[in-house]
Parts: sequence; structure tokens; C-alpha cells
Amino acid sequence: MAIISLPYRYLEKLTGADKETILERLPMIGSEIERLEPDHADVEFFPNRPDLFSVEGVARAMRGFLGIECGLPTYTVKPSGITFSTDPQLAAIRPYLGSAVIRNVSLDEESILSIMGLQEALHWVVGRGRSKVAIGIHDLDSVTPPFSYIASPRTRSFVPLDFDRALSLDGILAEHPKGRDYAKIVKDFPLFPLIVDADDAVLSFPPIINGERTRVTQKTRNILLDTTGTDRRAVDIAVNIICTAMAEGGATIESVAINGTGVPALAYSERTVRIRECSDLLGVELSAPEIAHLLRRMRFGAEPEGNDHVRVQVPCYRADIMHDWDIFEDVAIAYGYGNFNAGISKTFSIGSAHPIRILEGQVRSILAGLGFLEMMPFTLTNERVMYDAMQRPRSSNALAVMHPISEEHTMVRTDILPLMLEMLQANKHRELPQRLFATGDVVRGVQTSEKVSGVSCHGTADFSEAYACVDALARELSMPYTVKESDDPAFIDGRRADVMVNGKAAGVFGEIHPAVLTAFELEHPVAAFELDLTAVPGYHGLQDSP
Repeated sequence: MAIISLPYRYLEKLTGADKETILERLPMIGSEIERLEPDHADVEFFPNRPDLFSVEGVARAMRGFLGIECGLPTYTVKPSGITFSTDPQLAAIRPYLGSAVIRNVSLDEESILSIMGLQEALHWVVGRGRSKVAIGIHDLDSVTPPFSYIASPRTRSFVPLDFDRALSLDGILAEHPKGRDYAKIVKDFPLFPLIVDADDAVLSFPPIINGERTRVTQKTRNILLDTTGTDRRAVDIAVNIICTAMAEGGATIESVAINGTGVPALAYSERTVRIRECSDLLGVELSAPEIAHLLRRMRFGAEPEGNDHVRVQVPCYRADIMHDWDIFEDVAIAYGYGNFNAGISKTFSIGSAHPIRILEGQVRSILAGLGFLEMMPFTLTNERVMYDAMQRPRSSNALAVMHPISEEHTMVRTDILPLMLEMLQANKHRELPQRLFATGDVVRGVQTSEKVSGVSCHGTADFSEAYACVDALARELSMPYTVKESDDPAFIDGRRADVMVNGKAAGVFGEIHPAVLTAFELEHPVAAFELDLTAVPGYHGLQDSP
């Protein structure tokens, strides 16, 4: 979720309505008001609507929703005569570039905060922490076109934003706060992306930091926008959203020729939707003129096409419209969810708890009775925590995340015990003893099963304590078992045992190995166990079910 600060004075100016009306109706377009302050409101918007991450975007949407200004916003784009060239060596580093010239801006403190807030929100939602898209906003009058997007040696120096001395590109990654935060995006490349002007002055080092030379202030009247990234569509979305937001504030937009192609166009896309499909989905009979009217309130262009269809023009900043049903959702918002008739569902069924959830509930009750506190660790983790820190070999059937958004979440957990040790690490400043447990799904390959794991951390935690917990849990679950010596490297040799059920290993318990404790930065002994719940007699789940 993105929380946007909306100053009342600026919001009323752009919307043409008083703050009371705006704040009353704002939740109806898909937002939640977090805080009301004397001079502003903090409002939370869903990540699927990045066009609402600025005061200008909210005002544009509210003018339509309130009936002040309906229909498709249009934005005129004139050629700026400015060109941008790109270095072919960037193809394997950060290949895509978007740009625009934004003229006649009138910036005060509120509008600067709005556009900078939009930039940072887009870095998070669209840019995936700048790795996918990074945005630079520059004072155009402080540099000389044409501009070049180059692959630079790492020794190149310039004065980064908020510094009073020049640093090399490697120095920025080591010393500048933004460099340390985002170094992981570029640090492994032999060359770094850099944007320079005709005089070879540096504008920015994307995706890390802009240059101090092009700092935007209240005196800035003309802006050069650059967006760089690894995804063409995401780069274009960021350009469209920022340009249209600033146009709503009174600026004029001009295109830049990048390798001969003028961008941005800020052109709408068009699609035709079926009336019958919309009415069936919403459960409300609406005519083509009615749907067109509702869509115009949501700032679409819309005209009936016969009695069965509506031709819809989608604004360039609506990155969330990928299916006709996305348009029907806006029809429902404009219609008003409070206007839908509440009724009993046409289908009727009696719900009941799944047997697996019942079993997990029994496990929770038993362990809570033994003095354990339940934790809920994430399902996603990484190989370092799951295997390396545990001294266990990496599994060949771990389910990997195809496109992880961070190094911390690269796979689905195959065990729960490593995550419990991670919980102890996060809470090592708390008083002892700590006795924690968690139960839930684990995945191996594409097969899901259930496990439970518990840890006890204090000065006298030992094998006997872990054994006693396993014995009590097995007895209460009516699970007959035997034990045999284990070779699990996560535990101390001679103080570890496997739980055997019907001749098969169904768990492990013992004292955690000192090297594992060190890996998780733990200073006290830990007794731990982990059991496979599929070994419980009468287990009702589909074992090895996907």
C-alpha cells in the first residue's frame, strides 16, 4: 500500500471542491484515510492505481467522480527539439530509457513535495525498489542538450545530490546513503549507467542518485525527466504518470527524441466492451448510455456503440487496465457500491473446517499448553536461511520463485525450523526463556504437506527438553513412534534423534549445533524439534498433494 499526503489547500485548488466533500467521497474510489491532520490528510491507495499517488492525480480522479469535469483528459505533446542517445553497451545493464521535457512549471513547497512523493511511490510500486524503474527529475536550464545515456567507467566522478564534494561512482556506492541502499542493483556490472549533457556534465547515476547540479527548487521552471529500467512497459508507465500529473498542475509537456523516436506520446488506448458481460458480472442491468456515463465519471472516454457495446478510450496513465473486467470494476465504483442491492446468495452450502486445519488446531492447543508461544513466519524464504545457516545441503526439489523481488524471498519454505531460529534471532533482545512454535504448509517440489516446529532458548535448554516436548506432542496426537540416532548436521552429534513412525523418518529433535547458533547470531543454547504432521494417524489431507 502507498500512503500519500494530500495538503488541503493544494487539493482544493486542483479539484475545485471543498475538503469536506473530497474527504467524504474519497474512500468511494478505493482509498482509506489513515490520518487527518490540521493541514493535510494521509491517504492509503492500492498499488494497482499508481496514477493516484500524487495530489494532482487524486484531484483529476475526484473532479470526474464528483461530476465537476468528466470524460477523457487530453494532453498536448509538442516536440522539444531535444535529443537523447543511448549507449549500446547498456543493453546488458539497464537497457530502457524514457524521457520528456516539462515546461512552465510553477513549483511551491506543496507541489515539490507532491511530485517528489510521486517519484518515490513509483520507485516502490512500479520500479520494484528502483531495480525495474528509476526516475530522475532535473532542472533543465542548468544543463545543455543534447543528452547521452552512457555506460561509464566506475572511476568517473561527480557531485551527487546532498553532497558538497565529488565522489567516484564506486565512492557513491560506498559513502552516499542512497548508494549504500541501492548498490546491489548495479554493483556487479563492469560499467555503470550515467546520463550526461553536451558538455559532459553528469545529470544522474541511475538508479542510484541525481547530480547536485540539476537539483529541482522552487526557482525551477523547466524540467528534464528521465526514467531508466529493465522493463519497457514499466518505464513508459512511469513517464506517463509523472507527465500527466505535472500537466494537471499547469505544466506543458514536450517530447524528446530518443535514438530518433519521439517520446512520450501520452496517447489513449481503445477497446470495446460488451454490455451483457458487464451487467452479468455486476448483477445490475445497465444500458450502453448508462455505462458510458459512469465511465466518463471515472475519466475514461466512452461512447455507446449500438445497444450492445461501449467504445472506451483508456487514459495513458491507467496502467491497471489489462482486461475488460478492470473497466467493469470502474463502472461499479462510479455506480456506487452502496447502491447495489444486498441479497442472499443463489447458491447455499454449509461450511466446515478442513481436517488439516482441525489437526493444526489440536497441535496449537497442545503446544500452547506446554508453554510455547505461536509464531507465523513467512512462507517465502531463501536458501541461505533454509540450508546454509542450518549446515544442511541445499535441496534439489525446493520450489524457487521465478522472479523474486528481493534476495530474502527466493524460494518456498521446505521446513519450518530454520524460520523459528530466524524468529529467535529477531527477538534476541527479549527476555529468556523463549519457547516458540509454528505450524503450517511446507512445499517440496510442487507437493504440499504440513509440519510443526518448536524451539526453546535459554541457558539450560538441552536434549531432554526437546525429547519431552516431542513425547508429549506425539502422545496427545496418538502417534506411536520410536527414536534413532540422527545425522542431521543442524544438531549437535550425540544430542540429536530422528522420530520414526512406521519405519519412516517423521521428524527430528535435539540441541542446535553451535555453528548454527552462530549463523543466527544466537548466544544461548536452543533445544528444538520438527515433526511431519502427515505421520499422525488418521491424517485426512491428501499426502503429497500439489
